[in-house]
Amino acid sequence: MTVDEELNVLETQLRRLKIEYEIFFSNPQKRPPTDIEWKVLSLLRKFSDGARMSFSQRFRYTEIAQRYAVYSDLWRKKSRIREEGYRRPQDAILSVQGVRPEEHTVEHKTYGLSHASTVDADGAPFVMHCADPGKEGENVEKLFMALSAAKEKAGEQVSGSLSSFKSFVEKKTREIRKQHGCPQVEYSVEVQDGKVKLRARAKL
Repeated sequence: MTVDEELNVLETQLRRLKIEYEIFFSNPQKRPPTDIEWKVLSLLRKFSDGARMSFSQRFRYTEIAQRYAVYSDLWRKKSRIREEGYRRPQDAILSVQGVRPEEHTVEHKTYGLSHASTVDADGAPFVMHCADPGKEGENVEKLFMALSAAKEKAGEQVSGSLSSFKSFVEKKTREIRKQHGCPQVEYSVEVQDGKVKLRARAKL
């Protein structure tokens, strides 16, 4: 089985795991889907070093691992509430609806991956400075991941590919640098009124 095929299996198993956990939390008699989660964790561990993967495969793996980290954190909180009982009204809401975007933060990393976050430790927006996107692929990838993660947490649809996003950043960077004569462009991922915004500013 090729790496792409195994990543397809991983993605399919994660979708199945999410569905099974939804069934588990809605049915008091249901047992947690530990067998499926074990399969997901095994595949995540298998590719955690990224040695066998190309850049695009590594990016795809990271996105899947990040999604699992978000889900796992939510499932852990909901399981704790289920075991301890609904002590507060908002706990009952959490059990049914999940964590609201402004309440939820990923409390752990998955297998050594450093996941892009929309905010830093001080609560500031994710910020990236860019002069030449064509030579700063890793920074553009982090920006794309931060934007995708913010949209997912806010319940917005994540659309577009990494390659199309890179083309957009390259074009926007050229336009802003030409217009303002600046050496760099500052990109930031911000959440305002529940909506995710990608902002680009001249960095003088």
